[in-house]
Amino acid sequence: MTQPSSPSPTATYRLQLQPDFPFAAAERAVPHLAALGVSHLHLSPVLEAVPGSTHGYDVLDHTAVRAELGGEEGLRALAATARAHGLGLVVDLVPNHMAVPAPVALNGPLWEVLRHGPASPYARWFDIDWDGGHGGRLLLPVLGGRLGDELPQLRIEAGDGVLRYHDQVFPLRPGTEELPLPRLLESQWYRLAWWRLARSELNYRRFFTISELIAVRVEDPEVFEATHATVLRLVREGVIDGLRIDHPDGLVDPAGYLARLHEGTGGRWTVVEKILTGPERLPESWACAGTTGYDALRHIDGLFVCPQGSGRLFSHYRDFVTPLADEGGDWEETVRRASYEVVTHDLAAEVERLVRTAARISARAPRPGDHAPWALRQAVRELLVRLPVYRPYAADAARAVPDAAMLGRAAVRARGAFRVPEEAGAVDLVHALALGLPPDGVPSDGVGGPGCDVPTDGPDDGPDGARGDADADRADAADRVDRADFAARFAQTASALHAKSVEDTAFYRYPMLLSACEVGGDPGDPALGPDAFHAYSARMQRDWPATGTVLSTHDTKRSADVRARIAVLSECPDRWRDVLAGMADAAVCGAGSLGADAAGPPDPAVSWLAWQTAFGLGPAPDGDTAERVTAAVLKSVREAGLRTSWTEPNAEYEEAVAEFVRSGPCGPPAAPLAALDAELAPFLRANVLGAALLHLTMPGVPDLYQGSERTHTALVDPDNRDPARFRPELLAELDGGAAPRDLSGEKLLLTATALRLRRERPQWFGTEASYEPVYAEGPAAEHCVAFCRSGRVLTVVTRLALRLVETGGWWDTRLRIPPGGPWRELLTGREVAGGELVGLSELLAEAPVALFAAA
Repeated sequence: MTQPSSPSPTATYRLQLQPDFPFAAAERAVPHLAALGVSHLHLSPVLEAVPGSTHGYDVLDHTAVRAELGGEEGLRALAATARAHGLGLVVDLVPNHMAVPAPVALNGPLWEVLRHGPASPYARWFDIDWDGGHGGRLLLPVLGGRLGDELPQLRIEAGDGVLRYHDQVFPLRPGTEELPLPRLLESQWYRLAWWRLARSELNYRRFFTISELIAVRVEDPEVFEATHATVLRLVREGVIDGLRIDHPDGLVDPAGYLARLHEGTGGRWTVVEKILTGPERLPESWACAGTTGYDALRHIDGLFVCPQGSGRLFSHYRDFVTPLADEGGDWEETVRRASYEVVTHDLAAEVERLVRTAARISARAPRPGDHAPWALRQAVRELLVRLPVYRPYAADAARAVPDAAMLGRAAVRARGAFRVPEEAGAVDLVHALALGLPPDGVPSDGVGGPGCDVPTDGPDDGPDGARGDADADRADAADRVDRADFAARFAQTASALHAKSVEDTAFYRYPMLLSACEVGGDPGDPALGPDAFHAYSARMQRDWPATGTVLSTHDTKRSADVRARIAVLSECPDRWRDVLAGMADAAVCGAGSLGADAAGPPDPAVSWLAWQTAFGLGPAPDGDTAERVTAAVLKSVREAGLRTSWTEPNAEYEEAVAEFVRSGPCGPPAAPLAALDAELAPFLRANVLGAALLHLTMPGVPDLYQGSERTHTALVDPDNRDPARFRPELLAELDGGAAPRDLSGEKLLLTATALRLRRERPQWFGTEASYEPVYAEGPAAEHCVAFCRSGRVLTVVTRLALRLVETGGWWDTRLRIPPGGPWRELLTGREVAGGELVGLSELLAEAPVALFAAA
């Protein structure tokens, strides 16, 4: 961990800036957010982006603050108003990529590269493989059809030096303006191509599989300076106080990037959007305060999943859906199939670039491996799909040993995919290169090495072998460049593969418990107990005390409150089974029932997903449930890619799904959902308030997503990216002594109370604070999660509240209040003495959670 040079935030509040919610709108919200108790506003990207963008990650110009949001003047005005109310600004930064917009001229650096090619001073900005086919040209997959079919749509405007295609405009290479169209096209530094060629022919690195986002080489010091100058200036001038770094796993050298950024910001508080899986740890060498918090989300959510109930729910899911093992019947098999599909189809271009590099290295080796391209291709794929994490960090000394062991285990399994053992030697080559090693695993500080009988001179070497030495030096230099390139690209491709195959495919094919299908989550093992939570929290306080923590973000598939509602189903799996069984035929999407054969047979998997989605969203106050659930379910089936997809849509199937959602989960047959909602209301309340209090008081800096201070039910984007709406009058009512009207009011009171405590007493929660688990005693102890911060704050939360009631309640389960005090419960005003052993039925009589502070 790197300690920030300025005080860490006590809590941040994420605002999704967009044309409908610019800086001025954020400025108007400042008094309310200051009253709520946060210390910093957390802004989505603020640099110039594609016009109309609702997220800002499609950056166009690193030198300018986005005009649609109010420009730099608007940002400065927001910062000044925030400062006047005691707030700072944290800004989301996108170092990995820029947009390939329409028209391309909106991206000035890319326009210059298209005009002047590799000779452009901006060519070093972009991760382009000019030798990757296409006659030394950059592939632009922008045509709606094959080039021959689209030729009539291309217009040369020689006077302006441009080529037009519908709303797209491309620069012409100087001197080619008067050429006939076919020759003109061949003479450009870019090759216009059918959009479907991107997956296999693309020769620039992109963000995941999105060809409209081209990777930027921030590892180059000049590129870093050019793309970060404006943000770093705003940091130095006090406009920006901290940073969130988007997608560090896309970078060649995340550790090196963060070190350079740390120096540039003077050590301001910075968190990184690094997704950790299983036991994976954030590299200690990274100069940051920690992650953005998806690891915290996993440990909070897991507490509210019943391990026994989720197993029974899986049995009911299997009976209802009858899925194949690799189509949602088994989590690991589902991930494996999705990974193979993505690595062979969506990431074919990225794999081919690795194959070309590996072949060059192998050919230069003292003992050439003589590997066929197909063998190298299979070795790359087999090793990639077996990595359990997003990416390895071969160049990071702190991760070298564990990552080498991880890759070694993956290589052993990958070799088994080859029928002929001798051909599996391609795996050994790819394994070595992924670690940044030479093909034979020996250092390349000289041609050859131990055991290599390669002569260093020859008949053409000249006097004293000078020419041979020079050739060897050049070959060695090329080898080092290629090895470094392979290791970095292998890691970058691994990250894209994991994100696309797990988050964006398998999550949508395995809908057993939708609350577990979340970024950083493990749907195959969704439950975590109090011991795991305490161990994680203690480690965070020790190693990363200023790390970020989240429950809802702009990228979560479902907001925290939707997940909290769905998680209750793990406590009552039989009731969920009975609700669906009671609907008989209405419970299943009869995809072919509309008379459209192309729609296919009935789809129980999408049915299960739709019913859970509708239950998770609950009754929408604005009455737009059907529209929102339909949009989310249609996105789910497209992402799953089993019967329709974004690129090969099945219109008949999608219409059948939409009609099912409107007439089933969002229609008259959904009455049992409302009844179940009412029956489970006390337990939904316990989950919502429990997760919120844990998030607000555990180690780290909590980030609240816009609107989540109240009950916030949002589905996958774009549903969760609507302009923020605030209700300052509700907070004013509570501050005036009014009792909460409903669960939303309860959550608002709890949130404001905890945030204000953090702001008033930062030393109780910050880097010098402490974390001590507090264990209940008695038959229902496992239903209580409690901990003490710095001996001054006590958090008590009920977990698995439905199971608790079904087993008779707290009985004589008690909790010993930490010494000191007296301790005052901040939501009710009740006081208890330090050291007292208090029954949990008494302690939690009014609410399923309690927040105490020592007087």
